[in-house]
Amino acid sequence: MPNPEISASAPAKRSPFSRVLHRITQLSLTVGVILVAAAAVHLGASELSRRANAVPAPDAASVTPVSVTPISQESHYLVDRVFIGQVEPQRSADISFELNGTLAKILVDEGDEVSKGQLLATLDIALLEVERDRLSASRKAIAALLSFAQKTVERSTKLIEQGFTSQARLDEAIAQQDELLSRMGELDAALRDVTVRIDKSSIKAPFAGQITSRHVDGGETLLSGELVLGMVEIVSPQVRIGIPLDVEPSLLADVEVEIADNQYQAKLATLRPDVDPLTRTRTALFDLKDGPNVVFGQTARVHISDPVESTGTWVPTTSLKEAARGQWTLLVADAEKTVRIATVEVIHAEDDRVFVRGMFPNGTVLIDRGPQRVTVGQRVAFGGNE
Repeated sequence: MPNPEISASAPAKRSPFSRVLHRITQLSLTVGVILVAAAAVHLGASELSRRANAVPAPDAASVTPVSVTPISQESHYLVDRVFIGQVEPQRSADISFELNGTLAKILVDEGDEVSKGQLLATLDIALLEVERDRLSASRKAIAALLSFAQKTVERSTKLIEQGFTSQARLDEAIAQQDELLSRMGELDAALRDVTVRIDKSSIKAPFAGQITSRHVDGGETLLSGELVLGMVEIVSPQVRIGIPLDVEPSLLADVEVEIADNQYQAKLATLRPDVDPLTRTRTALFDLKDGPNVVFGQTARVHISDPVESTGTWVPTTSLKEAARGQWTLLVADAEKTVRIATVEVIHAEDDRVFVRGMFPNGTVLIDRGPQRVTVGQRVAFGGNE
């Protein structure tokens, strides 16, 4: 007989139909929850979309305008080379007497302007004048004797023709005449010598110019060649400059000379063919076309534009930016007006521009001002110089 306690505690078994119904109920509840959640999400998204549509759309960002310059390739660039020299006169002279003597007069002083041939100084010529007078008197005496001798020869010639004298008398008269002619020639030479020495006892200006120095005061006994005066020519000053051998002579024909912050045009006068052993340069002399205010001895600078063969382009200094490893970059804009970066090599630099070498596709332009206002990849509008 079964135990009644065990039968009461054991659970009752469900039928298959009850289990199916239970599962369907659970699935329905899950689906319901999902549908409710989906509806809530849909409603929330619709509300957000409505609110977003209600807010006015922001204005489109404006395109940044930039100043650009076309990139033009050049086959060479010019280097301004400067060479230093000084201003000097075309002619200068250290003036002295050729003869010994006592200085009688000095007629000019330092700073005086003189004309060509003007008398500057004289020596005492008293002894020379005495000698000239003595020679002149001797010449007159010889001239009188020569006149008598010539007449004697004429008479002796006629007497021989008539047979009244001998040939010896005629020969003697001719010899006397020849001796007097020789003595006359000697006196004439002595007189010319005295005249030349009197003439050389005075100094005249060899050219128009200005007295730069005076080394005597008057009354001194001077030796031949002792310095008396110095003078220079004050018109058409010249500039003397040493030019390196690598400078093409054709570049020197017409140059610009800077003297005391003033610019003058100058023309090449002489380029010496020899080389200075100290500076290893050739001496060039330039004639200033208009330099009335220059002072001799002033420093002069000759500017020469020397072409250098190299392919590249000029860009403003402000457009360069230093990159890593010593490289330089530029900001450019391509044909689509998009900012790009270009790496370049600096060939030559001047005050406000540089000559660079780089690769630039067709249609590329340089952003020459304000490159810091844009970034790589940004769209820009061209303004300013295009």
